[in-house]
Amino acid sequence: MFNNKNIVLIVTGGVAAYKAATFARLLIKEKATVRVVLTNAASEFITDKTFAALTQQPVLMDLFDNNVDYIAHISLADWADYIFVVPITANMLAKIAHGIADDAASTVILARHTPLIVVPAMNVNMYENPAVQRNLAQLKADGVFIIEPVTGLLAEGYVGKGRMPEPLEILKQSELKLRQKDGQLKGRKVIVTAGGTLEPIDPVRYISNRSSGKMGLAFAQAASEAGAEVLLITTSDLPVPFGVEVKRVETAQQMLDAILARYDWADLVVMAAAVADYRFSQPAEQKIKKQAEHQALHLDLVENPDILAQLGAAKTHQYLIGFAAETNDLLAHASEKLKKKHVDMLLANDVSKENIGFGYDTNELLILEPDKSPITLPLASKLELARKILLDVAKKIK
Repeated sequence: MFNNKNIVLIVTGGVAAYKAATFARLLIKEKATVRVVLTNAASEFITDKTFAALTQQPVLMDLFDNNVDYIAHISLADWADYIFVVPITANMLAKIAHGIADDAASTVILARHTPLIVVPAMNVNMYENPAVQRNLAQLKADGVFIIEPVTGLLAEGYVGKGRMPEPLEILKQSELKLRQKDGQLKGRKVIVTAGGTLEPIDPVRYISNRSSGKMGLAFAQAASEAGAEVLLITTSDLPVPFGVEVKRVETAQQMLDAILARYDWADLVVMAAAVADYRFSQPAEQKIKKQAEHQALHLDLVENPDILAQLGAAKTHQYLIGFAAETNDLLAHASEKLKKKHVDMLLANDVSKENIGFGYDTNELLILEPDKSPITLPLASKLELARKILLDVAKKIK
Protein backbone atom coordinates (compact mmCIF):
# COMPACT_ATOMS: atom_id res chain seq x y z
CA MET A 1 0.00 0.00 0.00
CA PHE A 2 2.86 2.37 0.73
CA ASN A 3 4.87 1.36 -2.34
CA ASN A 4 6.05 4.48 -4.21
CA LYS A 5 4.19 6.74 -1.77
CA ASN A 6 5.49 9.96 -0.21
CA ILE A 7 5.23 9.85 3.56
CA VAL A 8 5.85 12.58 6.12
CA LEU A 9 6.80 11.12 9.48
CA ILE A 10 6.42 13.56 12.36
CA VAL A 11 8.20 12.59 15.57
CA THR A 12 7.24 14.31 18.82
CA GLY A 13 8.90 14.36 22.21
CA GLY A 14 8.21 11.15 24.10
CA VAL A 15 10.48 8.35 25.21
CA ALA A 16 8.96 6.16 22.47
CA ALA A 17 10.52 8.46 19.86
CA TYR A 18 13.38 6.01 19.43
CA LYS A 19 10.92 3.49 17.89
CA ALA A 20 10.14 5.98 15.13
CA ALA A 21 13.52 5.17 13.56
CA THR A 22 12.47 1.55 13.17
CA PHE A 23 9.11 2.65 11.79
CA ALA A 24 10.85 4.85 9.21
CA ARG A 25 12.97 1.87 8.16
CA LEU A 26 9.84 -0.30 7.75
CA LEU A 27 8.25 2.32 5.49
CA ILE A 28 11.39 2.47 3.40
CA LYS A 29 11.35 -1.33 3.07
CA GLU A 30 7.83 -0.90 1.71
CA LYS A 31 9.49 1.29 -0.95
CA ALA A 32 8.06 4.54 0.37
CA THR A 33 9.94 7.83 0.32
CA VAL A 34 10.05 9.17 3.87
CA ARG A 35 10.72 12.69 5.09
CA VAL A 36 10.89 13.40 8.80
CA VAL A 37 9.76 16.39 10.83
CA LEU A 38 11.32 16.39 14.30
CA THR A 39 10.06 18.55 17.15
CA ASN A 40 12.55 20.19 19.50
CA ALA A 41 11.37 17.95 22.34
CA ALA A 42 11.82 14.83 20.17
CA SER A 43 15.42 15.84 19.46
CA GLU A 44 16.12 15.34 23.18
CA PHE A 45 15.45 11.61 22.65
CA ILE A 46 16.75 11.01 19.10
CA THR A 47 18.75 13.18 16.72
CA ASP A 48 17.94 14.51 13.27
CA LYS A 49 21.14 12.88 11.99
CA THR A 50 19.68 9.42 12.69
CA PHE A 51 16.65 10.10 10.51
CA ALA A 52 18.66 11.85 7.80
CA ALA A 53 20.90 8.79 7.55
CA LEU A 54 17.98 6.34 7.50
CA THR A 55 15.83 8.20 4.99
CA GLN A 56 18.53 9.92 2.89
CA GLN A 57 16.32 13.01 3.09
CA PRO A 58 16.71 16.33 4.94
CA VAL A 59 14.98 16.54 8.31
CA LEU A 60 12.78 19.53 9.10
CA MET A 61 13.02 20.94 12.64
CA ASP A 62 12.78 24.70 12.22
CA LEU A 63 10.41 26.51 9.87
CA PHE A 64 13.06 29.18 9.33
CA ASP A 65 15.90 26.78 8.57
CA ASN A 66 17.72 28.17 5.52
CA ASN A 67 18.74 24.66 4.42
CA VAL A 68 15.20 23.66 3.51
CA ASP A 69 12.38 25.03 1.39
CA TYR A 70 11.42 28.53 2.55
CA ILE A 71 7.76 27.47 2.67
CA ALA A 72 8.63 24.04 4.04
CA HIS A 73 5.39 23.32 5.85
CA ILE A 74 3.29 23.87 2.71
CA SER A 75 5.59 22.04 0.32
CA LEU A 76 5.81 19.02 2.66
CA ALA A 77 2.04 18.92 3.16
CA ASP A 78 1.49 19.13 -0.62
CA TRP A 79 4.15 16.46 -1.26
CA ALA A 80 2.77 13.89 1.19
CA ASP A 81 0.45 11.01 0.33
CA TYR A 82 0.20 10.14 4.03
CA ILE A 83 1.27 11.84 7.25
CA PHE A 84 2.16 9.86 10.38
CA VAL A 85 2.79 11.22 13.88
CA VAL A 86 4.78 8.52 15.71
CA PRO A 87 4.64 8.94 18.64
CA ILE A 88 2.19 11.74 19.30
CA THR A 89 2.29 13.40 22.72
CA ALA A 90 -0.62 14.83 24.68
CA ASN A 91 0.69 18.28 23.77
CA MET A 92 0.59 17.64 20.03
CA LEU A 93 -2.84 16.00 20.32
CA ALA A 94 -4.12 19.21 21.90
CA LYS A 95 -2.56 21.35 19.19
CA ILE A 96 -4.17 19.36 16.37
CA ALA A 97 -7.55 19.22 18.10
CA HIS A 98 -7.59 23.01 18.50
CA GLY A 99 -5.92 23.99 15.21
CA ILE A 100 -2.77 25.43 16.82
CA ALA A 101 0.23 25.81 14.50
CA ASP A 102 3.23 27.18 16.36
CA ASP A 103 6.11 25.02 15.12
CA ALA A 104 7.19 23.07 12.05
CA ALA A 105 5.31 19.88 12.96
CA SER A 106 1.97 21.48 13.81
CA THR A 107 2.02 23.77 10.76
CA VAL A 108 2.62 20.81 8.42
CA ILE A 109 -0.35 19.05 10.02
CA LEU A 110 -2.58 22.11 9.73
CA ALA A 111 -1.71 22.43 6.03
CA ARG A 112 -2.35 18.77 5.23
CA HIS A 113 -4.95 17.49 2.78
CA THR A 114 -4.03 13.81 2.93
CA PRO A 115 -4.77 11.06 5.51
CA LEU A 116 -3.27 11.60 8.97
CA ILE A 117 -2.39 8.66 11.23
CA VAL A 118 -1.39 9.32 14.84
CA VAL A 119 -0.02 6.96 17.48
CA PRO A 120 -0.46 8.25 21.05
CA ALA A 121 2.17 7.22 23.62
CA MET A 122 2.19 8.58 27.16
CA ASN A 123 1.68 7.73 30.80
CA VAL A 124 -1.61 5.97 31.57
CA ASN A 125 -2.82 8.79 33.81
CA MET A 126 -2.17 11.33 31.07
CA TYR A 127 -3.85 9.12 28.48
CA GLU A 128 -6.97 8.68 30.62
CA ASN A 129 -7.21 12.37 31.47
CA PRO A 130 -10.58 13.75 30.28
CA ALA A 131 -8.88 16.53 28.31
CA VAL A 132 -6.79 14.01 26.34
CA GLN A 133 -9.85 11.85 25.69
CA ARG A 134 -11.78 14.90 24.46
CA ASN A 135 -8.95 15.74 22.09
CA LEU A 136 -8.83 12.18 20.79
CA ALA A 137 -12.59 12.26 20.22
CA GLN A 138 -12.21 15.52 18.27
CA LEU A 139 -9.49 13.99 16.09
CA LYS A 140 -11.70 10.98 15.35
CA ALA A 141 -14.55 13.33 14.44
CA ASP A 142 -12.16 15.14 12.09
CA GLY A 143 -11.32 11.89 10.30
CA VAL A 144 -7.88 11.31 11.82
CA PHE A 145 -6.85 7.66 12.08
CA ILE A 146 -5.77 6.74 15.60
CA ILE A 147 -3.66 3.69 16.47
CA GLU A 148 -4.42 3.14 20.15
CA PRO A 149 -1.69 2.55 22.70
CA VAL A 150 -1.38 -0.85 24.34
CA THR A 151 -1.16 -1.93 27.95
CA GLY A 152 2.40 -2.68 29.00
CA LEU A 153 5.37 -1.64 31.08
CA LEU A 154 5.66 2.13 30.97
CA ALA A 155 8.79 4.29 31.33
CA GLU A 156 7.73 5.02 34.91
CA GLY A 157 8.24 1.37 35.83
CA TYR A 158 4.63 0.20 36.18
CA VAL A 159 2.07 -1.36 33.88
CA GLY A 160 -0.65 0.70 32.25
CA LYS A 161 -2.27 1.67 28.94
CA GLY A 162 -0.14 4.19 27.11
CA ARG A 163 2.69 2.14 25.67
CA MET A 164 3.23 2.62 21.94
CA PRO A 165 2.64 -0.51 19.82
CA GLU A 166 5.66 -2.02 18.10
CA PRO A 167 6.48 -0.42 14.72
CA LEU A 168 5.42 -3.45 12.67
CA GLU A 169 2.04 -3.51 14.42
CA ILE A 170 1.64 0.22 13.69
CA LEU A 171 2.32 -0.45 10.01
CA LYS A 172 -0.21 -3.32 9.84
CA GLN A 173 -2.94 -1.41 11.68
CA SER A 174 -2.38 1.70 9.57
CA GLU A 175 -2.74 -0.21 6.33
CA LEU A 176 -5.89 -1.90 7.62
CA LYS A 177 -7.52 1.37 8.72
CA LEU A 178 -6.64 3.13 5.47
CA ARG A 179 -8.06 0.28 3.37
CA GLN A 180 -11.22 0.14 5.49
CA LYS A 181 -11.95 3.80 4.80
CA ASP A 182 -13.24 3.06 1.30
CA GLY A 183 -14.02 -0.61 1.89
CA GLN A 184 -16.52 -2.28 -0.44
CA LEU A 185 -17.87 -4.53 2.33
CA LYS A 186 -18.69 -1.84 4.89
CA GLY A 187 -21.59 -2.90 7.06
CA ARG A 188 -21.37 -6.52 5.87
CA LYS A 189 -20.87 -9.51 8.18
CA VAL A 190 -18.53 -12.25 7.01
CA ILE A 191 -17.72 -15.73 8.31
CA VAL A 192 -14.44 -17.27 7.13
CA THR A 193 -13.26 -20.77 7.99
CA ALA A 194 -9.61 -21.79 7.88
CA GLY A 195 -7.29 -24.74 8.47
CA GLY A 196 -7.72 -28.50 8.43
CA THR A 197 -10.01 -30.11 10.97
CA LEU A 198 -8.50 -32.51 13.50
CA GLU A 199 -10.47 -35.68 14.21
CA PRO A 200 -9.19 -37.48 17.34
CA ILE A 201 -8.22 -41.14 17.37
CA ASP A 202 -7.08 -41.04 20.99
CA PRO A 203 -5.72 -38.28 23.28
CA VAL A 204 -2.43 -38.28 21.30
CA ARG A 205 -3.29 -38.94 17.65
CA TYR A 206 -5.73 -37.48 15.17
CA ILE A 207 -6.77 -37.58 11.52
CA SER A 208 -6.17 -34.36 9.61
CA ASN A 209 -4.83 -32.98 6.34
CA ARG A 210 -2.11 -30.65 5.04
CA SER A 211 -4.12 -27.41 5.13
CA SER A 212 -2.16 -24.58 6.79
CA GLY A 213 -5.04 -22.13 7.09
CA LYS A 214 -3.20 -19.44 5.09
CA MET A 215 -5.88 -19.06 2.42
CA GLY A 216 -8.61 -18.64 5.01
CA LEU A 217 -6.58 -16.09 6.96
CA ALA A 218 -5.97 -14.18 3.71
CA PHE A 219 -9.73 -13.98 3.14
CA ALA A 220 -10.30 -12.89 6.75
CA GLN A 221 -7.76 -10.09 6.35
CA ALA A 222 -9.09 -9.03 2.95
CA ALA A 223 -12.66 -8.94 4.27
CA SER A 224 -11.61 -6.87 7.27
CA GLU A 225 -9.69 -4.50 5.00
CA ALA A 226 -12.84 -4.12 2.92
CA GLY A 227 -14.67 -2.86 6.01
CA ALA A 228 -16.59 -6.00 6.96
CA GLU A 229 -17.16 -7.35 10.45
CA VAL A 230 -15.36 -10.68 10.30
CA LEU A 231 -15.67 -13.90 12.30
CA LEU A 232 -12.81 -16.33 11.65
CA ILE A 233 -13.51 -19.94 12.63
CA THR A 234 -10.18 -21.71 12.47
CA THR A 235 -8.16 -24.74 13.49
CA SER A 236 -4.91 -22.94 12.70
CA ASP A 237 -2.51 -21.38 15.19
CA LEU A 238 -1.36 -18.74 12.71
CA PRO A 239 -1.63 -15.09 13.88
CA VAL A 240 -5.11 -13.67 13.38
CA PRO A 241 -5.40 -10.44 11.37
CA PHE A 242 -5.99 -7.33 13.50
CA GLY A 243 -9.63 -6.53 14.18
CA VAL A 244 -10.92 -10.01 13.28
CA GLU A 245 -13.02 -11.94 15.80
CA VAL A 246 -11.73 -15.50 16.17
CA LYS A 247 -13.32 -18.78 17.26
CA ARG A 248 -10.91 -21.70 17.53
CA VAL A 249 -12.20 -25.20 16.89
CA GLU A 250 -10.72 -28.62 16.14
CA THR A 251 -13.26 -31.05 14.71
CA ALA A 252 -15.68 -30.82 11.80
CA GLN A 253 -18.64 -30.98 14.18
CA GLN A 254 -17.25 -28.12 16.27
CA MET A 255 -16.75 -26.08 13.09
CA LEU A 256 -20.29 -26.78 11.91
CA ASP A 257 -21.75 -25.83 15.30
CA ALA A 258 -19.76 -22.57 15.35
CA ILE A 259 -20.93 -21.64 11.84
CA LEU A 260 -24.58 -22.45 12.45
CA ALA A 261 -24.56 -20.37 15.65
CA ARG A 262 -23.83 -17.28 13.52
CA TYR A 263 -25.13 -18.30 10.09
CA ASP A 264 -28.22 -16.08 10.18
CA TRP A 265 -25.96 -13.14 11.13
CA ALA A 266 -23.70 -13.57 8.08
CA ASP A 267 -24.04 -11.94 4.67
CA LEU A 268 -21.06 -13.81 3.22
CA VAL A 269 -19.50 -17.16 4.16
CA VAL A 270 -16.10 -18.23 2.84
CA MET A 271 -15.55 -21.94 3.51
CA ALA A 272 -11.78 -22.07 3.05
CA ALA A 273 -11.26 -24.74 5.72
CA ALA A 274 -10.25 -28.24 4.65
CA VAL A 275 -12.81 -30.36 6.49
CA ALA A 276 -11.96 -34.02 7.06
CA ASP A 277 -14.39 -36.32 5.25
CA TYR A 278 -14.18 -38.98 7.96
CA ARG A 279 -13.67 -39.29 11.70
CA PHE A 280 -12.95 -42.16 14.07
CA SER A 281 -16.26 -43.65 15.23
CA GLN A 282 -15.22 -44.03 18.87
CA PRO A 283 -12.12 -42.03 19.91
CA ALA A 284 -10.23 -43.91 22.59
CA GLU A 285 -10.09 -42.36 26.06
CA GLN A 286 -6.49 -43.55 26.53
CA LYS A 287 -3.56 -43.77 24.12
CA ILE A 288 -3.88 -46.81 21.85
CA LYS A 289 -0.89 -49.12 22.26
CA LYS A 290 0.81 -51.20 19.58
CA GLN A 291 -0.97 -54.44 18.82
CA ALA A 292 0.50 -57.73 19.98
CA GLU A 293 2.64 -59.69 17.50
CA HIS A 294 2.64 -56.83 15.00
CA GLN A 295 -1.05 -57.17 14.27
CA ALA A 296 -2.61 -54.49 12.08
CA LEU A 297 -4.63 -51.72 13.69
CA HIS A 298 -8.06 -51.25 12.15
CA LEU A 299 -9.87 -47.95 12.63
CA ASP A 300 -13.61 -47.74 12.17
CA LEU A 301 -14.25 -44.48 10.30
CA VAL A 302 -17.59 -42.78 9.86
CA GLU A 303 -18.50 -39.91 7.58
CA ASN A 304 -18.29 -36.36 8.93
CA PRO A 305 -21.11 -33.88 8.38
CA ASP A 306 -20.87 -32.25 4.95
CA ILE A 307 -20.64 -28.65 6.16
CA LEU A 308 -20.66 -27.00 2.76
CA ALA A 309 -23.67 -29.00 1.57
CA GLN A 310 -25.60 -28.18 4.75
CA LEU A 311 -24.84 -24.48 4.39
CA GLY A 312 -25.82 -24.56 0.73
CA ALA A 313 -29.16 -26.17 1.56
CA ALA A 314 -29.87 -23.81 4.46
CA LYS A 315 -28.82 -20.47 2.96
CA THR A 316 -31.40 -17.72 2.65
CA HIS A 317 -29.66 -14.40 2.08
CA GLN A 318 -26.05 -15.60 2.47
CA TYR A 319 -23.57 -15.56 -0.40
CA LEU A 320 -21.67 -18.84 -0.06
CA ILE A 321 -18.14 -19.50 -1.35
CA GLY A 322 -16.74 -23.02 -1.30
CA PHE A 323 -13.32 -24.47 -2.08
CA ALA A 324 -12.14 -27.56 -3.91
CA ALA A 325 -8.57 -28.83 -3.54
CA GLU A 326 -7.92 -31.40 -6.25
CA THR A 327 -4.97 -33.38 -7.62
CA ASN A 328 -6.45 -34.33 -11.01
CA ASP A 329 -9.30 -33.43 -13.37
CA LEU A 330 -9.69 -30.07 -11.67
CA LEU A 331 -12.47 -28.63 -13.83
CA ALA A 332 -14.57 -31.79 -13.85
CA HIS A 333 -14.39 -32.35 -10.09
CA ALA A 334 -14.93 -28.68 -9.31
CA SER A 335 -17.93 -28.41 -11.65
CA GLU A 336 -19.56 -31.40 -9.98
CA LYS A 337 -18.97 -29.91 -6.53
CA LEU A 338 -20.43 -26.56 -7.61
CA LYS A 339 -23.72 -28.26 -8.49
CA LYS A 340 -23.89 -30.67 -5.56
CA LYS A 341 -23.13 -28.13 -2.82
CA HIS A 342 -25.41 -25.29 -4.07
CA VAL A 343 -22.73 -22.64 -3.56
CA ASP A 344 -22.67 -19.24 -5.26
CA MET A 345 -18.98 -19.47 -6.10
CA LEU A 346 -16.46 -22.30 -6.02
CA LEU A 347 -12.72 -21.69 -5.88
CA ALA A 348 -10.69 -24.67 -7.05
CA ASN A 349 -6.97 -25.31 -7.09
CA ASP A 350 -4.69 -28.16 -8.15
CA VAL A 351 -2.61 -28.86 -5.05
CA SER A 352 -0.35 -31.22 -6.98
CA LYS A 353 1.25 -28.21 -8.65
CA GLU A 354 4.30 -26.49 -7.18
CA ASN A 355 3.76 -23.25 -5.19
CA ILE A 356 0.00 -23.79 -5.09
CA GLY A 357 -2.21 -24.73 -2.20
CA PHE A 358 -1.33 -26.16 1.18
CA GLY A 359 1.43 -24.40 3.09
CA TYR A 360 2.37 -21.93 0.36
CA ASP A 361 1.88 -18.17 0.44
CA THR A 362 0.81 -18.25 -3.22
CA ASN A 363 -2.03 -19.88 -5.08
CA GLU A 364 -3.65 -20.23 -8.50
CA LEU A 365 -7.43 -20.42 -8.53
CA LEU A 366 -10.12 -21.54 -10.92
CA ILE A 367 -13.34 -19.59 -10.26
CA LEU A 368 -16.63 -21.32 -11.03
CA GLU A 369 -20.11 -19.79 -10.76
CA PRO A 370 -23.46 -21.22 -11.86
CA ASP A 371 -24.22 -20.60 -15.54
CA LYS A 372 -20.90 -18.82 -16.13
CA SER A 373 -17.68 -19.78 -17.87
CA PRO A 374 -14.79 -20.66 -15.54
CA ILE A 375 -12.17 -17.98 -14.90
CA THR A 376 -8.56 -18.66 -13.96
CA LEU A 377 -6.70 -16.33 -11.62
CA PRO A 378 -2.97 -16.80 -12.26
CA LEU A 379 -0.37 -17.45 -9.56
CA ALA A 380 -0.29 -14.65 -6.99
CA SER A 381 -0.11 -14.20 -3.24
CA LYS A 382 -3.10 -15.60 -1.38
CA LEU A 383 -3.85 -12.14 0.02
CA GLU A 384 -3.84 -10.57 -3.45
CA LEU A 385 -6.21 -13.26 -4.70
CA ALA A 386 -8.54 -12.84 -1.72
CA ARG A 387 -8.67 -9.07 -2.21
CA LYS A 388 -9.48 -9.45 -5.90
CA ILE A 389 -12.20 -12.05 -5.34
CA LEU A 390 -13.89 -10.10 -2.53
CA LEU A 391 -13.88 -6.93 -4.62
CA ASP A 392 -15.89 -8.84 -7.23
CA VAL A 393 -18.14 -10.49 -4.62
CA ALA A 394 -18.91 -7.10 -3.01
CA LYS A 395 -20.53 -5.99 -6.28
CA LYS A 396 -22.66 -9.13 -6.41
CA ILE A 397 -24.13 -8.80 -2.92
CA LYS A 398 -24.99 -5.10 -3.00
